[in-house]
Amino acid sequence: MAFESSLRFGGLAGLSKLVRRLRRNHALEHATVHVLAHQRPSLKLVGQTTPSGFYLYGDVKPAEVERAVREAMDLLRGAPELAIHPRCGTNLAVTGLLAGLAAFAVSARPQRSRWLLLPQVLLASLWAVLIAQPLGALVQQRLTTLAPCDGVQIGSIQQRMVGGVPATFVPLRWPE
Repeated sequence: MAFESSLRFGGLAGLSKLVRRLRRNHALEHATVHVLAHQRPSLKLVGQTTPSGFYLYGDVKPAEVERAVREAMDLLRGAPELAIHPRCGTNLAVTGLLAGLAAFAVSARPQRSRWLLLPQVLLASLWAVLIAQPLGALVQQRLTTLAPCDGVQIGSIQQRMVGGVPATFVPLRWPE
């Protein structure tokens, strides 16, 4: 009963806002990483999106990150493809899912020997990995990122050490 009432009084609307915010934050995280990588090609970063902003793990200064976020916001207006990143976890998830499903589908066929099945599983998994490359970018574009950044406000960027690695948090506030 409580679940039904939450749906009637904005539960799905609240979920929709949360997903939209996550997709926007994810897009801005990717664009920021693109900007930073262009400025410092040898820089190694890992990003993590949250509903309230995003983290960048790596050796960057908060002022450098803020400049990159502002530049990324401007660039996304004319280059929404910056919201897509080739090393995004979405790509890994799509690849793993497709490879696992391909292996499962092939292995579901009756065989006398598991060893005779191995080449078929490997081939099916390889095809799945090849298909996943462009599909991962499409999933990012359609499901996990949303490029427009109009109206976003950057909060006070914070940095701390997490497991010996600098973690920079970029808080974002979107107009609702």
